[in-house]
Formats: sequence, structure tokens, C-alpha cells
Amino acid sequence: MFSSPAEVAERLAEVRYLADTATATTVYIAAVLQRPLLVEGPAGVGKTELAKAVAAATGAELVRLQCYEGLDEARALYEWNYRKQLLRIQASVADASVADPSAADAGRSSWEQTHDDIFTEEFLLTRPLLTAIRRDEPTVLLIDEADKTDIEVEALLLEVLSDFQVTIPEMGTITATRRPFVVVTSNATRELSEALKRRCLYLHLDYPSPERERAIVVAQVPEIESDLADQLVRTAATLRTLELKKAPSVAETIDWARTLLALGIGELDEAAIASTLGVVLKHVSDHVRAAKELGLPAVAE
Repeated sequence: MFSSPAEVAERLAEVRYLADTATATTVYIAAVLQRPLLVEGPAGVGKTELAKAVAAATGAELVRLQCYEGLDEARALYEWNYRKQLLRIQASVADASVADPSAADAGRSSWEQTHDDIFTEEFLLTRPLLTAIRRDEPTVLLIDEADKTDIEVEALLLEVLSDFQVTIPEMGTITATRRPFVVVTSNATRELSEALKRRCLYLHLDYPSPERERAIVVAQVPEIESDLADQLVRTAATLRTLELKKAPSVAETIDWARTLLALGIGELDEAAIASTLGVVLKHVSDHVRAAKELGLPAVAE
């Protein structure tokens, strides 16, 4: 996928993802060793965007498994099209009855002829993990927010992430002919299992420095004026020093820049901050605290 960490940084920059040295090096090693990459850090610092950027930079297909509480094997790996299977069985029974109306065991005979046929490719519904394993083309598999699933779901990932294979009891083991580049993201709301971590390389992404965040904002919103970008990232950095329920993410800083451009605002003064603060702060208590600390008009709780 890449010939060096420098090429990783260069090609990611071409798709407007600015990777630091540690990120570029870890992505390169993961590609060379064909190991999954676990990316951990606060929400909105670019973990998911890293997977998207790698896919865009390499021309690979992005296959995404969005994790959530209650995710199970049927949604992550595969399931059978039971409705279609039932229709096939009913059709086979009907055909057998027509062929030999006097046969009392027509249903049993029909089942013996069809039970192997309904567990075939025609009736298989592939989900993200199996889809990524079976692809012959370049693929980036994004397992997003793995910490939001139950711990039992991690067992579903172990076979995939260690051997890049999936076992379907009715069909056997399907092994990847071309391993996908795997990115597992976590917001660290719970500790992932050691078994899962052992199978991955690790990268921690945190809020960037104001200088790097400014470069990110300018890369994503090239129309923004230099002075406004400076004011924006300084204000975002200040907000993150407050005791907020949810600090502004890099993604929200970028949204803030786009909001200011859409409103034709060229300076981030108190009035501009007060009127657009809802872009970056999503809790009323955070608005109240920010208004107090930044000297903005009071917000009713």
C-alpha cells in the first residue's frame, strides 16, 4: 500500500488528512505487517477519518462495521435469508406432491432433497466482516467504536483479526485471499480485552496542538481567512481547558469554520461566538460555563 511513512503522510495529505509522524509510521507498519490497527482517543479527533483517508488515498473500498450495544453475529458476520429458504422448501414440497400425489411421505422426501441446497451462496446474506474477508479487491475494514459493543462481541472479532477467516458451520471456513487493511476505533469508554489488543498495533490520537489544528482546519476549509482560523483554534483550545461535559472535537472545529463562512463572519468576536456556540457545545451546562468563562451573554439553564 505504501513504500514508507513519508509516503503515507504525503498521500494522506493529498486527501486532506494531515497525519503526524507517529500516525504515518504506525499506518505504514500496519500495512507492511498486515496487522489490524487499533486507534484510541476522544471522540472527534480523526480516528474514523483516518480509515476513510487510507481508503481514499489507496483507492480501496471502505467496508464499515458500526458498533453499538446489542450488536450480534447476524449483524456483524452473516445471516441466512430465512424467508427465501422457507419459500424454497415450500416450493420443493409442492413440486414433490404434484409429482407423486399419493406419496404420504412427500414432505419428508422433499426435505431430504433440499436441506443441503438451502445453505448455499444463494441464501447467504453477508455483513461487513464477511464482506471484507471475501473481497479480492483492495479493502479497508473499519470497525468503528468497538468499545460500544458488549464484551462478548469481541470474540466474534478474534478469528477475523488473527487469521482473517470466518467459519460458517453449514459451508465451512472462508479465508481471505487478500487481507483487508483493518482499523478498529475506540473512544475508550470501556477497556477492550487483552486478546483483542494483542492482535492489533496501537495508536492513540488526542486533541492536536493549536498549530496542527489550524493546519487541519485550513486543509479542510481552504476558503477560511488566516486570522479567522487562528481565532477559531485558539477559542477551541480555550474551551477544552474548561470542565465541560463534552469538549469540542476537531470535527466540530471544522464545522465551526464552515458555519462562520456560511454566515459571512470574518471575525470571531463575542457576538459571533455567542451566536454560533451551538456548533461546538451540545450541552446547556457547557454553554453556561463557556458564557461565564468567556464573558458572553448569560445562558438560561
